[in-house]
Amino acid sequence: MEVRTEIITELREKFFKKLADEGPPDPKFHPVDIANVNNNNWLKRFLEHNENNMQDSLNMLWETCSWRSKFGTNEITEENVMKEYLNNGLCFIHGKDKDGKTMFVIKCKLHTKGSKDFSQLQKLVVYWFERLERQTNGNQISLFFDMSDTGILNMDMEFIKYLINLCKNYYPNFLNYIIIFEMPWILNTAFKMIKSWLPPKAIPKIKFVHKSNIHELVEPSDILTCWGGSNEYTFKFVPEAQNNIDATINGKFDNKKVHFAEGSPLTEQSTSSFGDQSNEEQLLSIEPDAFIFNKVGNEISGTITIKNVTVDKPLSYKVKTTSPGKFKVRLSSGVLLPQEQRTISVVVQQEHNMRSLFHVDKFLVMCLPLKDPNASAQELAVLWKSEKPAEEHKLRCCDGGITSNETSKLHSTSGLSETGQIDILSRKIAHLKDSHTKLYNDVVFLKHLLFFSMIVTIIMAIVVIYILKVDIKNFMDQQVCDMHGI
Repeated sequence: MEVRTEIITELREKFFKKLADEGPPDPKFHPVDIANVNNNNWLKRFLEHNENNMQDSLNMLWETCSWRSKFGTNEITEENVMKEYLNNGLCFIHGKDKDGKTMFVIKCKLHTKGSKDFSQLQKLVVYWFERLERQTNGNQISLFFDMSDTGILNMDMEFIKYLINLCKNYYPNFLNYIIIFEMPWILNTAFKMIKSWLPPKAIPKIKFVHKSNIHELVEPSDILTCWGGSNEYTFKFVPEAQNNIDATINGKFDNKKVHFAEGSPLTEQSTSSFGDQSNEEQLLSIEPDAFIFNKVGNEISGTITIKNVTVDKPLSYKVKTTSPGKFKVRLSSGVLLPQEQRTISVVVQQEHNMRSLFHVDKFLVMCLPLKDPNASAQELAVLWKSEKPAEEHKLRCCDGGITSNETSKLHSTSGLSETGQIDILSRKIAHLKDSHTKLYNDVVFLKHLLFFSMIVTIIMAIVVIYILKVDIKNFMDQQVCDMHGI
């Protein structure tokens, strides 16, 4: 569909007029999104999505900016998405469809409804969508649902609806195809419901394929071996920055990287440099120089106290970690007035309570001088994106003492080294996974058995009713004959 430049200009003018008339919403639109409104290609997508309907395009643009601000879309990075979800291969980018559009693969068998934190799952999808936006420069993509080896338990309708609503409401003209690979017949009813969520013009985008005809929609060289092709690609998460500069790293650099949440990878310094900073004038003091974790009640937590040691400079600070899914940081960012101090508390999430492995985790405390201590959160976000930290402190994690029975047992395993303990944990995890798989297979078998039993019961009931009906008919016929005989 042709979108003329003057229509794009009109949409932009209407958006800024509405912003001026109504004032900024709460929360305010992100500066990055305001800047994108000046991008003709972005506005063109809204008009294409709504077939040049100006009011619908304006409403969608406004709602998109509002949603992005509330969801924190511009702050989502691979460092603040759960690492477990990034690494398990549920979602990933691979290959092209027949039109040359990048495919976003959802491997349905790796997910069961309720098995993951849904808010973190939403964050995972938005991370991948934003990465696709950057990688394809806003070009269309195809959703590829790999449904091989899936069953009813893998059909998370809420998750699928969320994916579709993102494309429908917040990522305009983003979908090329929805490719469904090897869908089991038992899920036909579910997909009828999914079709009802799509606008009529999107229904033809749904394509069902099998190994025999997948080449009609997917580039043959991109068809994986598990899809019946020859491409032996196996998913392994590669950070976006690393993905973009692999050639440079392989050719020139080989520095070890430590990735901190919400930020770019930093070259890891030797352990002797922790807590040091290069500025002649120190801005922050931190006590102690490590997070020392202890168990208090049901929580494992550690604290540090940071202080603005200057007499005339307000500071903006941030605390980041290499394991954002493992820790909950309280007061992870804020503003410190001159001579003001603050206690930062870090609590270990309940599912990560192996304190013996804390040595692999690190924290980074950064700060920037501020001209205006009353700067808004959005102004601070822009400042952090545009400026390098004036000072950085890298902190270790330490186990402050053994108080739980489980941890005591772990450390008393015949004086095993940390490597040995990790091996034991790995074997236990593998055993748990095997047990989970066996239990899942047993549940599936029982479901099939129950289904078979129901079918047999229905058939038996029909047979019994038929026999009773025949017997009753014969009895009635006999009664009639007897009456005539009289």
